[in-house]
Amino acid sequence: MSIHENRAGRINCLLIAGGVWHDIDHARLELLKLLSEDDRFRVRVFEDYENIQALEEADFIVSYTCNVVPSLGAQEALKAWVERGGRWYALHGTNSIIRLMSSGLYGTPEWAPLFVETLGSMFRSHPPIAPYTVSVADSDHPLAQGIEPFESDDELYLMKTYGDLHVILDTEYGGKAEGFEEDEWEHARHPVFYTHKVGEGEVLYLTLGHCRHHHDMQPMMDYWPTMDRGSWDLPVFYQLLRRGIQWAIEPIDKETSNAMAKARAAVE
Repeated sequence: MSIHENRAGRINCLLIAGGVWHDIDHARLELLKLLSEDDRFRVRVFEDYENIQALEEADFIVSYTCNVVPSLGAQEALKAWVERGGRWYALHGTNSIIRLMSSGLYGTPEWAPLFVETLGSMFRSHPPIAPYTVSVADSDHPLAQGIEPFESDDELYLMKTYGDLHVILDTEYGGKAEGFEEDEWEHARHPVFYTHKVGEGEVLYLTLGHCRHHHDMQPMMDYWPTMDRGSWDLPVFYQLLRRGIQWAIEPIDKETSNAMAKARAAVE
């Protein structure tokens, strides 16, 4: 008997939502709404990556964080979990480690190498938020089927990448990223949506998803003048979120569906 049959088809999700400079409350709520669409899911929610027991019990991970740096023990556990076959859907600032440097600019110190190597990328900088075009890099990929190029008013992530990435969506940029130590970028294509294999498992990363509330820049700024929603206002973004969640459970979907059907039949 499989573990999922023993659980009557239950699927455990670990949702990590925490950090700074973003409306974490909005992202957490919207992700929980999406996860509630599948009645097999039971979700545990944390602000960081330090609950190793919850990680070990998880069938898949969804993360929306910014500047949340895992301890070495948590980095090792995350990498080992993915290597054993886990699937992790990482969103927006998950790969961000940002500090104000003595230069007065923002830098991205490499304080969590196992973390970013597992994710497949590390945020370095972004130009000022402005609309940009997201293109389809692999139209044959199941996660991209039916997706057309679209414009998003979001942060355009400029990143260091690790290993082989399968890029599904990307964008084009070259120019300045003022305020960051890495502020000059040659014209190139940059990943927006990609998969990264790690051992027997895989990470799916989507850089879109910036959002900010009036109070999210405290203590640096008392009041942010706008309520930023970026890609959260786009139906295609929710399409990508739903597809990513389904991708995350793909290896166990049939097994858990069958287990739930058997459990329901037993009590009818």
